[in-house]
Amino acid sequence: MSAVSPGELIDGRYRVISRVGAGGMADVFLAEDQQLRRNVALKLLHRRFAEDPGFVERFRREAQAAASLQHPNVVSVFDRGGFDGTYYIAMEYLQGRSLKALIRREAPLDPIRAIDITAQILKAARFAHRRGVIHRDLKPHNVIVDENDHAKVTDFGIARAGASDMTETGSIMGTAQYLSPEQAQGHAVSESSDLYSIGVILYELVTGRVPFDAESAVTIALKHVSEAPIPPSQINPAVPPALEQVVLWALNKNAADRPADAEQFLSVLEQVRESLVAGGGGGQITASMAAVGAGIGSRPLYGPDRAAVVPTAVLPPSTALIAYEASRGPALAEEDATGARARVNGDGGEQRRGGGPWPWIVGLLILLLAAGGVAAYLLTRPAKATVPVVVNLPLQSAQSSVESHGFAALASYETSTAPYGTVINQFPLGGTRADKGTTVTLTVSNGPGDVNIPSVAGLSESEAVRALKRSGLNVAHFEPQSSDVVPANEAIATSPAAGQSVQKGYGVTLYVSTGRGSVNVPDVGGDTLGAARAQLEAFGFKVTSTTQMSSTVAPGNVISQSPASGTPAQYASTVQIVVATAPTTVQVPSVVGFTAAAANQALSTANLKVISTTKDVSAQNQDGNVISQSPVSGATAKKGSTVTIVVGRYVASNTTTTTTTTTPNLNPTTTPTTPASTTTTPATTTPNTSGTTTPTDTGTTSTPTTTTTTTSSTTTTG
Repeated sequence: MSAVSPGELIDGRYRVISRVGAGGMADVFLAEDQQLRRNVALKLLHRRFAEDPGFVERFRREAQAAASLQHPNVVSVFDRGGFDGTYYIAMEYLQGRSLKALIRREAPLDPIRAIDITAQILKAARFAHRRGVIHRDLKPHNVIVDENDHAKVTDFGIARAGASDMTETGSIMGTAQYLSPEQAQGHAVSESSDLYSIGVILYELVTGRVPFDAESAVTIALKHVSEAPIPPSQINPAVPPALEQVVLWALNKNAADRPADAEQFLSVLEQVRESLVAGGGGGQITASMAAVGAGIGSRPLYGPDRAAVVPTAVLPPSTALIAYEASRGPALAEEDATGARARVNGDGGEQRRGGGPWPWIVGLLILLLAAGGVAAYLLTRPAKATVPVVVNLPLQSAQSSVESHGFAALASYETSTAPYGTVINQFPLGGTRADKGTTVTLTVSNGPGDVNIPSVAGLSESEAVRALKRSGLNVAHFEPQSSDVVPANEAIATSPAAGQSVQKGYGVTLYVSTGRGSVNVPDVGGDTLGAARAQLEAFGFKVTSTTQMSSTVAPGNVISQSPASGTPAQYASTVQIVVATAPTTVQVPSVVGFTAAAANQALSTANLKVISTTKDVSAQNQDGNVISQSPVSGATAKKGSTVTIVVGRYVASNTTTTTTTTTPNLNPTTTPTTPASTTTTPATTTPNTSGTTTPTDTGTTSTPTTTTTTTSSTTTTG
């Protein structure tokens, strides 16, 4: 499948608006349903999967199964179909942010809030599991949360429905940080696999981090299989013991030791919430919890001093936490082992003395084992380093210092007269030595606490500023931030976050949405300015324009654009377009040899005026044609200026020949006369008294067209 561009029509129905995400199996686009006039999230399957007939059939069955999951906490699937050699699913498009974005910005969450969000995910899983659908890739990225913390789970389209399986046994599918141990080993998945992933999500909600992380997915998968998670309270002391036990219950390596199903997980979690609301600390859980796990059996708890917290029937064993407790060192492990032996003895009394050599042998073995343990500890213990002193430093500087010394940093806030964001305490104390990787808890000042920062999420920028000012706060800095869910020019959040207490007049940072992230710039070359602006703004871009004279592009049309078409650009960023204008000067075209009419047409097209004169020519082929022009061709002239053309006019050639004939005059008294014109004088006979007749010839003069002949008259007297 070729890249899908904004504006493209999918399957004759869905008009693509923008790309909103991508995954290992599919790309997701925001599109408008042309029939129902609503926005949908359109997921297009990658071609490499579309070419596998078996996969396509599973995809079809699973899309159908997902479409049947109509539940308040499940993203609805509307339609499925084929397009350009691949397949798509049309789903409900939600305005909100992913749970992962919420965690990054606000975790660790208040325990009750974390429980409320997790309970909604469990309700979605319970609904799907009862219909034979297992999600297989539950993670915060696949949970959309609105401003009221209403959660919806998406991506059931790639789930397992009944006998269908997106990947065969022996392969891994999912996101490494949220994989169950059985998925990490390529084993078949079950409902319990989803519950493990939900346990990871709950762990991350209350601590701000996942239980297992590393640079490579393989290393993370191995940790899921073999390592114990650090108890949440070790990272965030605010996590109540009861909630911690539920989290670790879901993270058991053995699926049989996790909650039996989503219903049981949800029931226990809701009882923990009730105890937190009632008692404030979650130290006790109602006795009805014990009935939830009836039949599971009584087994050891996760760690020491937990017996008063949760009935043993509710929480099956966790080899993970036992391993974690043992990793604290030989001395503590030996202490725990001694306590365990005392409990086995019942009364805690001393063992019977004597008994032959066996006590000595046992004692020797214990010494050897202890010596081996000490040696192993000395060889494998983590390197130590000095904890830096960060009290009175700004939080960001303190975190950088702690992490640069090889420690992890965890911040908690407390009302104080110190300026907001200043570290007022730390543990371990600065200057002490601790194992590298140890978490240093930083207590950070929330300010003197006379003003609580209001929530401005979803307000326009101007409304957010007014809301902050009404609370006695100022906006010190506007921070633009792209968002796939918050419309452009709306407030996303503040720093410090909403609900935190600061001094009156404190300047907060306001995060303002620039809209969606990267969008491919459409091609508007050759479009009119109005059409180009409308298309770019439809894709979420701002538009600025400049003009440039062009003799090749029609005035008012786009010559070029920046960024170029097809280039990914930030949503709501600016696209500059160059619009053609008519040039003020033109190049005089050559019209010599043209007919007068053709020359007039060519010069008028070039926005030039024409003056025409004629000149006689003897060459017949120049008759009616331009024989010269001024200015000459190629010269630059202002628009509307005049070009003079000379048009030939054919005239035939005129040749004049003069011939003169001279006749001797025999009568000297007679003067030949050459009349100016042809004159004919009739002969006159005069009577002669002497009887003699004398003819008088006055002469006849003839002037031909080309030859003039002069004839002298001779008068003869008889």
